[in-house]
Amino acid sequence: MKAVSSRAFNQDVSQAKRLALYEPVLVTDRGKPTHVLMSIETWRELTGEGRSMADLLAAAPGAPAFDAADMQAALRAPR
Repeated sequence: MKAVSSRAFNQDVSQAKRLALYEPVLVTDRGKPTHVLMSIETWRELTGEGRSMADLLAAAPGAPAFDAADMQAALRAPR
């Protein structure tokens, strides 16, 4: 994880955003971590935002292999 001071961050926000595309960026104030800047993709991976229940089940450790698209179709099919 890259670290930048709050002063450097304020002087070049674009550079910090470019770095955050590849890995989270730790912003420090007087040498102490205060904030983390990350890409929206990283945020979504961490929070599970935007993922369906089938995607989450497929990603679970030890989960049996199945196609998420097939599972979603099966869940939508009339009974």
